[in-house]
Amino acid sequence: MERETEAKSHEAIPMKEQWMILKRMFQFTKPYRKTFAWAIIAGLALSVVNVLLPFVLKDFLDNYLTKQTATTKIIFFFAGLYLFGTIIKAIVWFFQWFLYEQATSWTNQNIRLKLFEKIHTLGMRFFDQVPAGSIVSRLTNDTNLFDFWFVFLMVLTGVFSLVTSFIAMLTLNVKVALITLIFLPFLLLAIYLYQKFSSQIYREMREKLSELNTKLNEYISGMRIIQQFRQENRLEEEFSHTNEEYLNMRYAMTRTNALLLSSLVNLMYSVAVMVALSVFGFDALQHPVEAGVIYAFLTNLQLFFNPISQMMDFLSVFTDGVVAGSRIIKILDNDELTPQQNPNANATITKGKIEFRNVSFSYDGEHNVLNNISFIANPGETVALVGHTGSGKSSIINVLMRFYEFSEGQILIDDVDIRDFSIEELREKLGLVLQDAFMFVGDIAGNIRMMNENITHEQVVKAAKFVQADQFITNLDGQYHAEVIERGASYSSGQRQLLSFARTIVTDPKILVLDEATANIDTETETLIQEGLANMRQGRTTIAIAHRLSTIRDANLILVLDNGEIVERGTHEELIEKGGYYSEMYHLQSMKAE
Repeated sequence: MERETEAKSHEAIPMKEQWMILKRMFQFTKPYRKTFAWAIIAGLALSVVNVLLPFVLKDFLDNYLTKQTATTKIIFFFAGLYLFGTIIKAIVWFFQWFLYEQATSWTNQNIRLKLFEKIHTLGMRFFDQVPAGSIVSRLTNDTNLFDFWFVFLMVLTGVFSLVTSFIAMLTLNVKVALITLIFLPFLLLAIYLYQKFSSQIYREMREKLSELNTKLNEYISGMRIIQQFRQENRLEEEFSHTNEEYLNMRYAMTRTNALLLSSLVNLMYSVAVMVALSVFGFDALQHPVEAGVIYAFLTNLQLFFNPISQMMDFLSVFTDGVVAGSRIIKILDNDELTPQQNPNANATITKGKIEFRNVSFSYDGEHNVLNNISFIANPGETVALVGHTGSGKSSIINVLMRFYEFSEGQILIDDVDIRDFSIEELREKLGLVLQDAFMFVGDIAGNIRMMNENITHEQVVKAAKFVQADQFITNLDGQYHAEVIERGASYSSGQRQLLSFARTIVTDPKILVLDEATANIDTETETLIQEGLANMRQGRTTIAIAHRLSTIRDANLILVLDNGEIVERGTHEELIEKGGYYSEMYHLQSMKAE
């Protein structure tokens, strides 16, 4: 899939696909179509004013100034009339741009919100496959489409300006007006060539920008490891290489724009002016040509070419927007959704009994990481999962939490299929504590209540005391309002884990899921964490991945996994007496501890 995507990124976007992208993108403008419509009407009115103003000066030049019949009253009348037209033009121009920019801002906000909402519906497999930096690039760079929407205003008003200015030229001189049409085929050819080459360049440029963001996200997140292992020079070279590739894409874009956009149109405009003046010059040899006619014609000729020049300039913005739109639609159409519950799923978890019946699961759809997993965790019991890395422990947690869809078998909670519970019910009644306790920027209380204002401060304090977290919180400046910086870096791993315990317990879940929650704790808070865990497990069904086997000696059932299968099961004493896989692991850890 990745190779196929990479190959496509080097191809130009076909016109049929561009049209499909435009249709999809225009759906985001529907809530604001009235504002867009008024802005377009203002743009059309502006075109009419632009065409009429030269005729005011033409009339003054030909009927009064050249005939020397102008009086002070007439001069002030035409000056006032032209001033009035200019004021009307400024007012119409203001409303055109104000309304259109307002509508584009709303549209961009709508796209960003829809994309953000979509990302929250995607399953974990999507985030496994797509780098975080690439996702950030889609949400920030690809949704920055302010200039893209102005392309369509330029096209609509430009076409209207073309028509009105050409009609005006026809009324002034039919022969010269028809001669100017010779330039249209060349302009259309330039547009075709530009679209053909630029879409490929912009697509590659967007991909390189996404790659840059991905590398930045990775480097910043792993800065400690980078500095620890002195990888700065290597990563600087990698980033410099990607940045150079992006720069080359921008050079290619600049060359294409310089060759096929304004420079070409300005050249044709200059040639058209030369042709028009030549024709008028030859006509003047045979009969007088009014100066006002020449002025009005050249002004309208400029009005004829100006929108073409603007539209050509906006072709680069249009192509860039189409490429960005294709990347947005790719996420919106992604079907890697979170596992779906059954229609009308409204069951309620009351006791917390868990049962796996012959559950099999695969991340890629081909190679199973779980094979026929079966066990029962009765209400209030603790089931521990042990085994080497890759044995399938975390996969059991993933399917239980509905992060991934299992392929075979059945998972039951309180003897009800897990798909008959709403996701909200599962998230409320299943409390998950991960090995890496992620903290958000804010304060202690905010990280415990997870921005849920329905949870009172008293509940926050009670939860912290319950898991022994209050013992270090009360020693902080500000206590529960103490600052938490990014990822909670100012706190130890043990303190972050205690806060994670409090965050989980404050919602009073029926089922507790511990994913190696004691793997990275420091000795300073180890005792507090063990006491906190003991309190949390009381009266709750617990599924725990055990890193330290000594912490699950009191488990009601221990499942030993290897290559996605349960190879041993029983209590700690039963498994030690059996002298098998678990016994070897336990004695090995005991020897290391000594």
